[in-house]
Amino acid sequence: MPRSKIDFETVRRIGLALPGVEEGGAYGARALRVRGKLLACEPTNRSAEPGSLVVKMDDEDRDALLAEAPEAYHLPDHYKNYNSVLVRLDHISPDELRDLLGMAYKFVTRARPGSGGARKRGGLPGRKRRG
Repeated sequence: MPRSKIDFETVRRIGLALPGVEEGGAYGARALRVRGKLLACEPTNRSAEPGSLVVKMDDEDRDALLAEAPEAYHLPDHYKNYNSVLVRLDHISPDELRDLLGMAYKFVTRARPGSGGARKRGGLPGRKRRG
C-alpha cells in the first residue's frame, strides 16, 4: 500500500544534502551524481514503472531489498546486469528514501580495488565504458 507522496523533487532535496552530490542528467532524465558518478536517476527505459527511481547499489543489497519488499522494489530485465535497483517512490517513506540514497552514496564513493574506482557492471544500460 502506498505510504507517501515522494517525487523527484524530494529525491533531489534529500540527495543534495549528501556531500559532493550534484544535479545532472543521465540519458535525458534528471539525475544525481557524486564526483561525476551516477547515484540515482529517473529511469528512461520503458520497462520501468512510472513513478520509479533508479538507485545505484551492489548486487547483494539489491537482492536483499527485492526479497524484503517486492512491493517497493523491482528489477526489470533491462536493468538486471547493472548495479542498480528501481524503487517505486509511492511505496517508501522519506526516511526510507534517505537511507536508500545513503546506501547508494556509500556504494558509489567507495574505492573498488583493481578497478580504478569503477566496477565493470557499474553503469546504467547504454553507457559504454572505456577499458
